Amino acid sequence: MSGYNEEAYKQARDAAIALPCPFERALLSRCAECYKSRKLLLAEREAITCTEAAANEACKAFHRALHENARFALHIDPHQPWPFGKEIRAQCGGVLGLKAALSRPEAETADIARLVEAALTRYGEIDRFPYSEIMRAVVHYEPRKRKA
Repeated sequence: MSGYNEEAYKQARDAAIALPCPFERALLSRCAECYKSRKLLLAEREAITCTEAAANEACKAFHRALHENARFALHIDPHQPWPFGKEIRAQCGGVLGLKAALSRPEAETADIARLVEAALTRYGEIDRFPYSEIMRAVVHYEPRKRKA
C-alpha cells in the first residue's frame, strides 16, 4: 500500500474549491481556456476553480444541457456515470461546437466563459443554444489526434 488517502484528498479538494468548474477536464486537457478560472495544485494534482458565481452557474447550466443533448449522440446509459473519454468529448466538443456556432475565428482561443456569455447574448437562454450544431462537434471531436 502506498499510504495514499483518496478520501483525505477529496476533503481537502472540497475545502479548497468553493466553485468547482464543470469544464475542469476541458481546461486540464487544454482544448479550451477560461478567463474566469484559477488553477490550484493539490497533493501533486491540478484542479480548477471558478472565480465568479454567476459565470459558474451559467457554465453548470451549459454543462447539464450538453449532457442532456449528448446522451443519445454518444450512446450514454442515463443510469451510468459518464466514462472519462466521453466526458472529454462532451466538454471539448461542446465548447468547440459553441465556438463554431458563434462563428468565432478559428485562430481565437475557445474561452468557455466568454463563449457562454456571447451565446447568452445571442440566444437569450442556454436551452436555446444551437445544440444540433454543437452535437456535430461533440460527435466528431477526437481527444487524441491520430498520426497520419
